[in-house]
Amino acid sequence: EQYAITEAFSANPEYLKNKASQAKLVVDYKDWQIALSRRFRSLKLWMVLRLYGAETLKNYIRNHIKLAIVFEQLVSQDPNFEVITPGFFALVCFRIVPVDNDEKNCNDRNHELLEAVNSSGKLFISHTALSGKIVLRFSIGAPLTKEKHEKEA
Repeated sequence: EQYAITEAFSANPEYLKNKASQAKLVVDYKDWQIALSRRFRSLKLWMVLRLYGAETLKNYIRNHIKLAIVFEQLVSQDPNFEVITPGFFALVCFRIVPVDNDEKNCNDRNHELLEAVNSSGKLFISHTALSGKIVLRFSIGAPLTKEKHEKEA
């Protein structure tokens, strides 16, 4: 019965995959609910607007966009990394630059960086695959994130 429930609600895009979930070391609660559906997300947005107001929400989003721009500039200045897509809202997609066009090695190095960053516990990033290339996703989302946190990372 548990399998039927989790399969019905399962959503497994690349950016939600991680070692713990893939190895079944943790319970992936995202598979136990309808929370990833659009209709359910609209309720969350409605509640935020009611509690904080549109102006507070606008300022919050604008601040996170500014922080993403700062991070994108930091990544762009490092020759070991490349920004894959221009910043979009508070999301920056980047990766380690491939050496000698060796995509397999580059993908492995990006996975290693992903695991190292996430295992540090100081910062958490996700990933996705674009045309067979592993791309790291840095998304500002925590309310207390400041520019100093990005620079320390």
